[in-house]
Amino acid sequence: MNWKPLSSPLLICLLAPASQSLQLLAGESASEKDFKAIFNGTNLTGWTGDSRLWSVKDGAITGQTTKENPAHGNTFLIWTNGDVGDFELRCSFRLAANNSEGFANSGIQYRSKVLDPSNWVVGGYQADMEAGPTYTGILYEERMSRGIMASRGEKVLWDKDCKKQVTGSLGTSDELQKIIKQGDWNDYVVLAQGNHLQHFINGRQTVDVIDDCESKRAQSGVLALQLHAGQPMTVQFKDLRLRSLASSLGSGEGDLGKLQGMWRAFRGEAEGSELPAENLTNVIVTIKDKSYSVEGIDRNDHGSLKLNPSTSPKQMDIHPDSFADDRNLLAIYELGPDTLKVCYGRDGTERPKSFSTDSGDRLLMIEYKRKRE
Repeated sequence: MNWKPLSSPLLICLLAPASQSLQLLAGESASEKDFKAIFNGTNLTGWTGDSRLWSVKDGAITGQTTKENPAHGNTFLIWTNGDVGDFELRCSFRLAANNSEGFANSGIQYRSKVLDPSNWVVGGYQADMEAGPTYTGILYEERMSRGIMASRGEKVLWDKDCKKQVTGSLGTSDELQKIIKQGDWNDYVVLAQGNHLQHFINGRQTVDVIDDCESKRAQSGVLALQLHAGQPMTVQFKDLRLRSLASSLGSGEGDLGKLQGMWRAFRGEAEGSELPAENLTNVIVTIKDKSYSVEGIDRNDHGSLKLNPSTSPKQMDIHPDSFADDRNLLAIYELGPDTLKVCYGRDGTERPKSFSTDSGDRLLMIEYKRKRE
């Protein structure tokens, strides 16, 4: 396919397919220097839980049940150094099913509530994990009314009426299961910013949730690790580190603030085909306030942006200064801490409904990541 740049080179930088961008989001979203370790690798200082079940073994937080020493109900190891609100958590986990049923289940609680301090019982958002083939990576609401808020591979909107709407896919559950190393260490990333919740396993996004259900959503709360009741099992966590993020709850200004800076394009798609890499090399978009400019192409391009983050997908109107009238390029966008995906119709008459392109549909999508100074 011979692709030619269009009237606004911002097109070249504000668009992208999902798979690689999601891998980059978890793998390169921030420098490790931005994170603070929340486990010292030696003991459980800064954490509280049932000492009969939780310990440190081989440099890892270890929760273990046996036939002789079971958990009477789900119990949790709770981080005691403050609540979490908008944050990114990174860690590694490993599960062992010490039973003939192959059962082992755990999770990372966040923005949660301590419901029974004497028994270390916690409820709220949970980044789930298990030894089985179904639940690792999902968003579960422990001890609350919504249960499974997003199955693995789902993009979900919980609307203002607290109804669940599946708005897209990150891949099938079976496909995502293949990236999980059974019985071995896996990397988990949890991102919570405003009403946007995301989970990643081994660099691949597993759920993407917008929680607009104001009566049930949580904006802050405790961080905790789960040890599930049932058959004997072991769960271990290591390399737990945390960084705070700026709040952006339901705010166009919040998303606009996160867009500020320089972005480098690295992959694109138009009408169902990959864009040639040479069309994206050295293309950089700079966003300042509500204006953008593009360098690395054979002509100048600049203009303005208008965001609407209240829809699903979120909407962006791109107005190149070269347009003599009030026309806009109608786009949808998806924003991570250091990645941006935008898809728009090149004729400016219709807004895309999803982040995909097909032959003849006149849609363009490009992927880029933040360029750090």
